[in-house]
Amino acid sequence: MGVLVQHAGRTGFTPAEKPEQQQNAAAEPEASGPPDSSLSALPDVPPALPQASASAEAGRAPEAVAVEDYAGVRLPQPVPGSSTDASGTVSGNSAPQPALTPDTPLVFPSPDQPATTASTEEQADGTASGEEVVKGTVEKGDTISKILEGTGSEGIYQYISAARQVFSMRSFREGQPYAIVTDTASGRVKRFEYEIDNRRRLVVEGVEEPVARVEAIEYVTLLGTVEATISDNLFQAVADVGESPQMALQLAELFGAEINFIRDLQEGDSFSVLVEKRYREGEYKGYGRILAAHFTNKGKTFEAYLFRDGSERAQYYNRKGENLRKTLLQAPLAFTRVTSRFTSSRKHPILGYSRPHMGVDYGAPTGTPVKAVGEGTVTKRGWAGGYGNQIIVKHVAGLESMYSHLSGYARGLRQGQRVRQGQVIGFVGSTGLATGPHLDFRLRQNGNFINPTKAINPRGAPVSAKRRAAFEKTVAEELAYLQGRRPLAGYTVDSVVPEHPVLTDNTPDTEQEKKPARKKRRG
Repeated sequence: MGVLVQHAGRTGFTPAEKPEQQQNAAAEPEASGPPDSSLSALPDVPPALPQASASAEAGRAPEAVAVEDYAGVRLPQPVPGSSTDASGTVSGNSAPQPALTPDTPLVFPSPDQPATTASTEEQADGTASGEEVVKGTVEKGDTISKILEGTGSEGIYQYISAARQVFSMRSFREGQPYAIVTDTASGRVKRFEYEIDNRRRLVVEGVEEPVARVEAIEYVTLLGTVEATISDNLFQAVADVGESPQMALQLAELFGAEINFIRDLQEGDSFSVLVEKRYREGEYKGYGRILAAHFTNKGKTFEAYLFRDGSERAQYYNRKGENLRKTLLQAPLAFTRVTSRFTSSRKHPILGYSRPHMGVDYGAPTGTPVKAVGEGTVTKRGWAGGYGNQIIVKHVAGLESMYSHLSGYARGLRQGQRVRQGQVIGFVGSTGLATGPHLDFRLRQNGNFINPTKAINPRGAPVSAKRRAAFEKTVAEELAYLQGRRPLAGYTVDSVVPEHPVLTDNTPDTEQEKKPARKKRRG
């Protein structure tokens, strides 16, 4: 057996020193981990998960490998005929199987050995004898009826009826994978699977009375570090260490309120990132959460640490416990260039005379996504004369952000809708009085235009005083992983920052418990 290690965006496999140590480690009892929320438009391209050497453990039943699904449930997978008690221990007719501990490296099957122990009634590919499996992807014009009918199977209408109970038939998307299992003797459908997205799948199974459900897709989550120095641009720096463009976008989103990635990046800037990487059936499927990151820009290092303050959602804070999230992002675009600045006098390129330019122009290709710089309500979505297609978002304290010359709006965006910070609301264009594709971005405070680059930008709430000690402990753990002082193989999804709130016995369940009872007045 070996240990999977990841560094600088690359994955390596370090063999164990002695086979005897591997056997001893496999024989030791293990404890299952405790129960275990991006920018998926661009493909992720890190190398596939390496295969471990064949061992006695490689053919074990799936309870030997703990898996984590996107919904946050982390449990050993039981074998048929077994049961799992509240402690996570798998029991059944066979002898008890040891569970996975954080110190135990994951065992992945070798190419010539199946991931699970096949019974005498199973074929080499895991399909039960007497079953036929058809796999494919949804093509343009496909419907669930057409897909099922294409297999020549019987009983498809019961399947369609069951699927409608939990999933809209209009939501089938082109390019998504599916699988159909049929009984070779009767020709009846036994199971249908369709991947809704990278988090969920639709499952319909049964013969006479099929039942449908939507379930989370399970992943194996490993921890990796990425380190790079910028010599040209952020995307190239990420590519040079074998990572995908998705990493550059996640960094820009994480530090978007601290660093202006359009104006401030320069040669020699560097970053290091502690990030989860998710695998499914041994194949890399994308990044999970960034747990910690350092970004050095112009000699100043910005830090980010993921922390969950009590029952609140996990957020990023700097070393002082200050929230990285500010009222406004530094810019509404991730990567582009400034073509015109805020000024009291500028010669208009079309009108030909000078007049104030109360905003900042960002040159970018038509169709570049435009993000809301802060949380707020859409008060305008439509044509605005020389501004072309325009969106106005109203924020707190009399602040408004304006986005003009758009080529279009995000699907479903409407006036009166609430938007979150960083949400894509439109796309760069050249509508109205514009010589080329760009975004005219402006801010107004109580009706008066202000310079976006000099606007006061308060932070979100810091770490609470009562959680300060827990924050310091979490930061210490994240730094130990990031700086290589703790082995990455010891990480589990909930070992540092739980994906979901951890309820305690003294947590108030109702408003009645939170507030003291009112004293009755004397009559």
